[in-house]
Amino acid sequence: MSTRFYNTINRKKVEFEPITPGTVKLYTCGPTVYDTAHIGNFRTFIFEDLLKRFLVFKGYEVYHVMNITDVDDKTIKRAITEEITINELTLKYTEEFMNDIKSLKILPADKYPRATDHIDEMIKMIQALEENGYAYETEDHSVYFRLDAYDSYGQLTQIDLTQQRVNERIINDEYSKDNPQDFALWKARDDDDGKIYWESPWGRGRPGWHIECSAMSIKYLGNHFDIHCGGVDNIFPHHENEIAQSVSATQEPFVNYWMHSEYLQIHGDKMSKTLGNYYKISDLISEGFTAEEIRFTLLNAHYRSKLDFSLKQKQEARTTIQRITDFQQRLLELKDSSETESSIPDEFEEFVAALDDDLDTPKAFAIFFGWIRSMNKLLDRGEFKFSQINGGLDFIDKFDDLFAIIPDAESIPQNIYDLIKKREKARLKQDWKTADKIRNQLYQEGWLVADSPSGPKVRSKK
Repeated sequence: MSTRFYNTINRKKVEFEPITPGTVKLYTCGPTVYDTAHIGNFRTFIFEDLLKRFLVFKGYEVYHVMNITDVDDKTIKRAITEEITINELTLKYTEEFMNDIKSLKILPADKYPRATDHIDEMIKMIQALEENGYAYETEDHSVYFRLDAYDSYGQLTQIDLTQQRVNERIINDEYSKDNPQDFALWKARDDDDGKIYWESPWGRGRPGWHIECSAMSIKYLGNHFDIHCGGVDNIFPHHENEIAQSVSATQEPFVNYWMHSEYLQIHGDKMSKTLGNYYKISDLISEGFTAEEIRFTLLNAHYRSKLDFSLKQKQEARTTIQRITDFQQRLLELKDSSETESSIPDEFEEFVAALDDDLDTPKAFAIFFGWIRSMNKLLDRGEFKFSQINGGLDFIDKFDDLFAIIPDAESIPQNIYDLIKKREKARLKQDWKTADKIRNQLYQEGWLVADSPSGPKVRSKK
């Protein structure tokens, strides 16, 4: 089955065909490092991680670039307020972000370009826009994109410029109005910027937010590449403006597939720092979530559906993941090392087909857990072949390659291991009082013990 993704620019699912067979060039909008990223941001980053993992699973070589926005209105304001350099501020939050993506098992990008390292590329792109008649300098020596010079504006948002006023200008990096306006490519320095500025042909200033992504994506992926991702809040104005300035500067197509994830909500409201209704990854860890439970919670809904988040989802995630690990352990106990044949279950093809259909994770999960139920019934009746055991373990491995929600094998501390052995000896002597006492001691230490025909099974209760 061919892979189909919902392309925002087409407003429908379309077959995916990379520009270069076997290779996918992927750009994802990274964090603005003026503060700690919240889990609404990470819903998008984990969707992008699933997309990348699936493309790799399908046999593509993926070259992935994620930018770091380390200069914009917010970073400048925060650095000046805290009386530190912008570099000190952004390095702090970049390090936090890198630690969070590592803890959440997000595959690293091939490049993490910082905006402040690419000012020269941005200046050259703005100069190309001026030369092509798409940009103009104002009296204060700012430079704006001339919207009425670009006929195709509105592809992502389906805005009809003939019904809009486009002769007004906007200097802010972000704005929420649906009325498109000439937007800043280069912002002349003002007193509020303090010492944060760069020299340019137009005088001291800094780039606008939108030009940053265009310059960096084109530098590392070329004028025309395969996929550009972000959250739905990036569609307008950011991605709309990226298309306009990139196509106008290069006179070539820009991106073939635009993919956007929906909002994460709290009690029906968008999660945002402005509203103050957000959680950081560290907040969820403090509430007892594991990285795998966070991943499952954020992947459990389709990426194009709004997801209402609650701390109560921790238990659902924990129970679901435990169901997988218990089943995996059951297969491992039945595995015959002399049997090398592997019979992958029929459900695996249905599972892949669900993901081929615009990463339909709810359907893929339903198929996977339906297979676990039917397989458990088969095992209960003893009606299985060892090739099915091997195939089942292969299915679980492939499932986790894509979703990364199965915890790594726990390392049991030596003192806990000694208590387990002591308890097992007491059980063999039918000294149930001592065995129960040690079980309670293990529980107080944070470990759960379950007895089975093949010996005690131990896992952390965290």
